Amino acid sequence: MNIERNLYKTVKKYLSSPENIVVTGMRRTGKTYFLRYIFDRIDSKNKLFLDLENPVSRKYFEEENYDRIVDNLAVLGLDPKKQGYIFLDEIQLVKNLPTFVKYIHDHHRMKFFLSGSASFYLKKIFSESLAGRKYLFELHPLDFAEFLRFKRAKIKIPGSGVKITKAQFETINRYFEEYVQFGGFPAVVLKDSADEKKMMLDDIFSSYFQLEVQGLGDFRKINVVRDLILLLAQRSGSRLDIQKLSRELGVTRVTIGEYLSFLEGTYFIKLIRPFSRNKDTEIRKMPKFYLCDSGMANHLAKLDSGVLFENTIFSLLRLKGELNYYQRKSGVEIDFILDKNSAFEVKATSGPSDARKLSALAREIGIGDFQIISRNFSLSEKVIYGFQL
Repeated sequence: MNIERNLYKTVKKYLSSPENIVVTGMRRTGKTYFLRYIFDRIDSKNKLFLDLENPVSRKYFEEENYDRIVDNLAVLGLDPKKQGYIFLDEIQLVKNLPTFVKYIHDHHRMKFFLSGSASFYLKKIFSESLAGRKYLFELHPLDFAEFLRFKRAKIKIPGSGVKITKAQFETINRYFEEYVQFGGFPAVVLKDSADEKKMMLDDIFSSYFQLEVQGLGDFRKINVVRDLILLLAQRSGSRLDIQKLSRELGVTRVTIGEYLSFLEGTYFIKLIRPFSRNKDTEIRKMPKFYLCDSGMANHLAKLDSGVLFENTIFSLLRLKGELNYYQRKSGVEIDFILDKNSAFEVKATSGPSDARKLSALAREIGIGDFQIISRNFSLSEKVIYGFQL
């Protein structure tokens, strides 16, 4: 399989730059495949790929003297005297790796391509050790265009400014409904049957819980973290009430805050703040949260179809920029505001009055660009579909 991820177009611009490339993201989003895709496109024989999940690969770095590590890599065919490229997958598994990368980068003509699952770890450690020596990129589950490529579906999606016919909608939407239900983890998309997809989602969650929560989290109350995850899955798209979660789980608000920070740092959830032109107001008010992937949310909680659709739209919009939501005290709200410029309201079916209401509410907060995202086919103006995002 040789399918290009959208992120490659961005990373490609920096392949010849001296800075190291770090790719992070949720477990099982395809980081290993992505690194190998880049590896195959580096026009050099002086390159090396090591998967650090393999204990044998980790052993090469178990030296206090970094020059000894260079000698170890030379045995594998890497010439330290020439321009070289070192690809290391799952870097969070080797504790001294950031300082080693810094040393080799500074003393040899080596460019590193690194991947890891734990965002909170990577951002903290690599910010301190590789300041000015790296570019950090995030790889998320497949968006819908990537989903179609993985499905080998020869379908061209009309842009958001193009009116969709009923025939076009029905052709594309059968794929999009599968995407909503099972999400965008590559290994899930590549499975043929619903049962296989569910088994793969279960395997991805088990892997995340064992390797991230248990392996990296250092939590004393693992069962509480598990119960928190299940509660969050049931309430995806809701406002985050830490005090209520604290009561339900029987732990302090500080503890809940720490757990939430970990879950967001490892990409399992994402918080979005209420819209305000005042940043301090955004921080003080209650955020909403969504799960990383609609298929994972559906697997853990069997969500209402409307909530599942909204989680899917969140996953697609988050790839385009900063997201907020807006809600009046009366409860009237706008589901998503992108980069403080564009308003999106998610509907199962949109009628003519929906656009008028959204227009009035968007203008009230100084936003002129707005669209309804409808799940079902609609003839109304200002309507687009999730697959057009």
